[in-house]
Amino acid sequence: MKDFANFQANDGGEDWMEEAKRLAASFHGKGEGELMRAILERAIEGKRNGTLTNEQIDAFYAQFSPMLDGAKKKKLKKIVEQLKSM
Repeated sequence: MKDFANFQANDGGEDWMEEAKRLAASFHGKGEGELMRAILERAIEGKRNGTLTNEQIDAFYAQFSPMLDGAKKKKLKKIVEQLKSM
């Protein structure tokens, strides 16, 4: 996923899993803060240039939130709401 505009929610098939593995590998050894900054930077850029919609943000959340524990899911939900209000 180079940016949110290229993210497509699907049924969790092979392509999505491969992309998730590549994304995870690119952040191997980096902290949660770095990951969150990268997500936010891409999202803010997408919202500003009109390539990221609230529907895409919701799809991203729906795909990734099940993989998170309660506290991290709550953080991501808060960020999603902030992005959608931009």
